[in-house]
Amino acid sequence: MTHDVDDVGFSAPAVTEDDIFEYEFEGEETTVLAFFPGAFTSVCTEEMCEFRDSLSELNDLGAEVVGVSVDTPFSLNEFREQYDLNFKLVSDNRKEIIDQYNVRTDFLEMGFTGLAQRALFIVNDGEVVYSQGMDDPENLPDLDDLREALKEFSE
Repeated sequence: MTHDVDDVGFSAPAVTEDDIFEYEFEGEETTVLAFFPGAFTSVCTEEMCEFRDSLSELNDLGAEVVGVSVDTPFSLNEFREQYDLNFKLVSDNRKEIIDQYNVRTDFLEMGFTGLAQRALFIVNDGEVVYSQGMDDPENLPDLDDLREALKEFSE
């Protein structure tokens, strides 16, 4: 999977701690962007809860975690609240970020188009330094591989 990203920055609605705000992402600090197809689906819920449970360790490795999906900010806020997600969730309901990061996908067998492919990126100093993508939406990302990449990057 190729993830050529010319410009890592974006501006989009985000939610955290019951607050909806315009998030300006510039990609200067080490950030894990976790793209996921949809809030409240079983695999996406499991994935985001894994990030919730691993957040302290990922923060200790110098990374902020930001989840990105095409869900509305209101849906993401409810998702965050219901599962006690302790990191930012970004709403890409205009589908600009998934196009920018080349992770737009369709699940035609389920009748869905224009969703985010499940993918992880580590962004630092304005560039993508790591990417991991799942072609099958039922597959979870390899967080051990992500941790190893963060360890190597932070050394």
